[in-house]
Amino acid sequence: MIDLKKLKADIDSYKQVLKDRNLKIDLDEFLDLDKKRLELQSQIDELKNKRNIVSKEIPKLAPSEKQMKIEEMKKVWDEITCHETTITSIEERWTYIYHRLPNFLDSTTAIWPDDSWNKVESKYKDPTKFDFAPKTHYEIWEKKWWIDTEKWAQISWARFWYIKWDLALLNMAIINYAVNKLNSRWFQYILPPVLVREEAMFWTWFLPAWEDWVYRVNPEEDNLYLVWTAEVPVTSYHAWEILNLNSPIKYVWQSSCFRREAWSYWKDMKWILRWHQFEKVEMVVFCKQEDSQKMHNEMVAVEEEVWQWLWIPYQKVNICSWDLWNPALKKYDLEAWMPWEWKYREVTSCSNVWEYQSRRLGIRYKDEEWNTKYAHTLNWTVIALSRCLIAVIENYQTVDGNVIIPEILRPYIWWRTEI
Repeated sequence: MIDLKKLKADIDSYKQVLKDRNLKIDLDEFLDLDKKRLELQSQIDELKNKRNIVSKEIPKLAPSEKQMKIEEMKKVWDEITCHETTITSIEERWTYIYHRLPNFLDSTTAIWPDDSWNKVESKYKDPTKFDFAPKTHYEIWEKKWWIDTEKWAQISWARFWYIKWDLALLNMAIINYAVNKLNSRWFQYILPPVLVREEAMFWTWFLPAWEDWVYRVNPEEDNLYLVWTAEVPVTSYHAWEILNLNSPIKYVWQSSCFRREAWSYWKDMKWILRWHQFEKVEMVVFCKQEDSQKMHNEMVAVEEEVWQWLWIPYQKVNICSWDLWNPALKKYDLEAWMPWEWKYREVTSCSNVWEYQSRRLGIRYKDEEWNTKYAHTLNWTVIALSRCLIAVIENYQTVDGNVIIPEILRPYIWWRTEI
């Protein structure tokens, strides 16, 4: 949620934010509802105060005056009830809009009308070239039986796969490498649950925004959700706490994630670019407000280092305002080079969301003057395993259809050099 005081202090600027994000939200309607809500609440408070004062006076009055005051208070009570009914209706619509208002934008966010204008700020290495015709990642693993794309039809459903043999070991090697890299940078390792309550999904913004995209488990009993990202349970871990943020609190983890919508228009089932269950290595940071920009830069630098040690070409992209999700006011993506497609594809993202989540979660800290402030939170997908596997397989393939193991991963796969 955003700070309404900041919004009201510069309404025109916030209208520009909505325009830059290409969101069709009627801010004038929201502000009108907010004004009516506050006016009605003020009237209700005045009437209740009047009722409380008169209620104390009634026992001291003469019988004739007492009855007159009681009748007067009945009218006051009816008026309060009427106002409360009206304010309930107003607040329902007010809340609906408020929970959909996006974050502000950072001054350095790329402002463009659509995602084709995401700004490439830097590139690492030239695109991989081969002296042979490169194969697709699925041609390589089909030959080696690394992925079973048939058994899912019997056991699960579309877009679930069995990853096997050497590819499963490579998957684990990437996880161990990424976690160890972040752990060496003082990110604390944590293993979160993947089933969470509805409140946690709401607190972190994934509900109601992405309700159609998440798996809901036993709605009539447990009413739990499988996480789209473990950012949900990790960020919620400090809900309603006042933290000591003399140093930022930094977490790293790996977990399975689940997404119902896997882009049905993506017809080729051989790809694992989008699927319903996938592994991610992620991190979340809690910090003071004045430290969040510094932390964002640090996180992106570590993100680049992770991929540079994998020696995979990528480009760093400043995500434009149109392509930002509501919580983020600034986001960087790394897009890895995919040789067979001859294009870059998103493999990581790092977002600064300021106090957007911490306001819902009640995560605060004390500044040097002992004032209570909302913490800033940042989140980062370090490695999305399916996409990282694609990038490694396609960039490290050999003419005979094998895959060279990146040197940084070899200690995590018994020093094997090729699979």
